[in-house]
Amino acid sequence: MPDWLLYTGSRRPHDGIDRLPPPPPWRAFDGEPVLPFPSGPSGNEHQATTYRPSDDAVQQVNAALYLRRPLLVTGPPGTGKSTLAYAVAHELGLGSVLHWPITSRTTLRDGLYQYDPMTRLYAAGRAETPGRADASAEEDIGRYIRLGPLGTALLPYGRPRVLLVDEIDKSDIDLPNDLLTIFEKGEYELPELTRRADPSADVMTADGPGSRVTVTAGTVRCRAFPLVVMTSNGEREFPPAFLRRCVTVELRQPSGEAELSAIVREHLGPLADQSDDLVRRFFERATSGTLATDQLLNAVYLCRHADTEDRGALADRIMPYLSEPIDDD
Repeated sequence: MPDWLLYTGSRRPHDGIDRLPPPPPWRAFDGEPVLPFPSGPSGNEHQATTYRPSDDAVQQVNAALYLRRPLLVTGPPGTGKSTLAYAVAHELGLGSVLHWPITSRTTLRDGLYQYDPMTRLYAAGRAETPGRADASAEEDIGRYIRLGPLGTALLPYGRPRVLLVDEIDKSDIDLPNDLLTIFEKGEYELPELTRRADPSADVMTADGPGSRVTVTAGTVRCRAFPLVVMTSNGEREFPPAFLRRCVTVELRQPSGEAELSAIVREHLGPLADQSDDLVRRFFERATSGTLATDQLLNAVYLCRHADTEDRGALADRIMPYLSEPIDDD
């Protein structure tokens, strides 16, 4: 294993991230004050500890870490695009993965922060009710602002957080370009704070209830650029300006029965015994349409517990094609 690799795909936690060198001058950020890094599991420990990355994926993850660039991960369904983020966070001890699922209605602000003016207005009205205590607690604007996954990832941590931007190809056409400015500047503004005489507040983060940080001067600026893992099923093309600022990797389906059998055994252990017939059936069916590896895992598990003589028929019902079968003609 080359010495320069921080993430090795070993699935064993280690402190390799401490060997990350300073960023290139054009990717250096100086957010202050440095926040304590949140500890804890990645959030999907089974997937993280059973994932088997390709050599290409390992190389590109490290390139993204060194260059402080987002990682765009493409490939068919079931190849482990999302799981890669959890595997990296688990091995390098980078805490819980911040998950931002994308739909056609998602906007940049959804990822940065949410502001709840209606609840604040209601609280202000209650504070003005005669006989109530003073309204100082109700004036805490930070109670009505919650940072999103992207906004939390850009806080000035001393180590990079892992942000999973899931299925970015489903986004509105403008979102990739909107992200460019954020990724280049490594900072964003909260106008609800900057318009105040005191533009500082303790706001909630995406790390869960009770997690709050102080935002000063109404601006969040990162220190360690996060490892941004963006997944795409290839449903659209991205603009060149977006692609040239990303490190890209394409994940592929397992290339042979031995590789797929090893994946099944990683996930199911002894339950994978005597599953060669189902692995072979999966490969035979995959020549006629799109299948995903997790369908095979479901089929192996169910066939191991189901009392049926026709394992193949049961497996076929659990492994329907994800696209139209290929016409032999």
